[in-house]
Amino acid sequence: MEAAWLSAQTRLAEIRALASNDAVSSRAIRVGKLDAELLDQELVQLLQDPISKALHSPQWKPELSLFIQLVLYKLSVWNTGATYGAKLQDLRYEVPNPSGRLSPSGLPRRILLAHGALTVLVPYLHTRLRAHALSRAWPDAPSSDRRRKAWDILVSIESTHSLAALLSFIAFLWDGRFRTVADRLLNMRLVSPKRLVRRDVNYEFMNRQMVWHAFTEFLLFLLPLINARSIRRRLARVASQLTPTSISSLFFPPRPNDGKPTPRGKYWSLPQDQCAICAENASFSLNPSEPTNAFTTLAAPSLTQTSPASTTPGSDTEPPLYPIHTPYAASCGDVYCYHCIAERMMRATDEEGGQRWECLRCGQRIDSADRLVAEVSSAGSELSGSDYDFSSDLDVTDLSGSMVSMGSVSIGSYSESGRSEG
Repeated sequence: MEAAWLSAQTRLAEIRALASNDAVSSRAIRVGKLDAELLDQELVQLLQDPISKALHSPQWKPELSLFIQLVLYKLSVWNTGATYGAKLQDLRYEVPNPSGRLSPSGLPRRILLAHGALTVLVPYLHTRLRAHALSRAWPDAPSSDRRRKAWDILVSIESTHSLAALLSFIAFLWDGRFRTVADRLLNMRLVSPKRLVRRDVNYEFMNRQMVWHAFTEFLLFLLPLINARSIRRRLARVASQLTPTSISSLFFPPRPNDGKPTPRGKYWSLPQDQCAICAENASFSLNPSEPTNAFTTLAAPSLTQTSPASTTPGSDTEPPLYPIHTPYAASCGDVYCYHCIAERMMRATDEEGGQRWECLRCGQRIDSADRLVAEVSSAGSELSGSDYDFSSDLDVTDLSGSMVSMGSVSIGSYSESGRSEG
């Protein structure tokens, strides 16, 4: 029994040495070190953005970033031995065999000064030197010019640093010791001050990001397949039909003996010398200086359903608000501008699957549009219609895809419904 106990002493000593090894207890997780660097960058960005907006000086942005990083470095690494991101990950810098004058964090001052210069001052000088070279067109100088040679040297240094950073990162992924090139040159390691390293991960933020990422990809796939103009037009049509009269008819339907009401469009009360399409386009305008815009339409949606007498001009000399240019008569008899009705009919045919456009005055489906020729009598003499021909040839695609040619219609005066007489 005593011989077995003596033979086991060597094995027990090895186990005790392994348990008291600081290298095992101070091991830090690689992802925690990378997260600490990302948190430090986000902190600098959060402090820099509001100050830059307040100063309105983009040319001093590198100096502002330098000042913020120096202040953060003094308050974090110099005083406590860890950046704010490293503190959140429960990490701090460690230097083997510290000697010389020590900083308040317990790390050697010369090492911290060199580390601050490599991580804060050198990036600032590189940014300023590169901006100065680009503003002076160093890359476009002749190959024999010293400015071009200095630019080539700068590019070579950047390439060498990028390659060294890549190799250092690969080595970090392999052994997890030094996170950056500066840490590797100065032998500064991020370690945990606790013997037991415990990683507390909150997956709530990760799950939320995954959900929003998937939703964003779905929208990017779906939005090109949606015709936004057609949906907006349908919503505007439904909103125009939701008048107090139509809403009350849903709860109190008319009696059978009330008679069939006359169909009316959205702009049935607009005077006959004005274009209803121009009025509707103006109602979607966001310019508050215009008399009819989206804000006035939302504030008083019943203005378009008022009586005709309330919308007539105040005097005969007052010009119409939406005059008709190059008048064309629809198949229902109402008159619109040439370009307005042509655009509405072609858009309805192309985007609504061959459906006909509905008149804004009477609500009927429009099949065609004809040009108008006005005959005006003045001082007992009658002028021919060709003298006042405001028309041009218009071809509109009907539902079957064939072309319908427009003819001429001579009118003398307009009736209340907008159809020609005489």
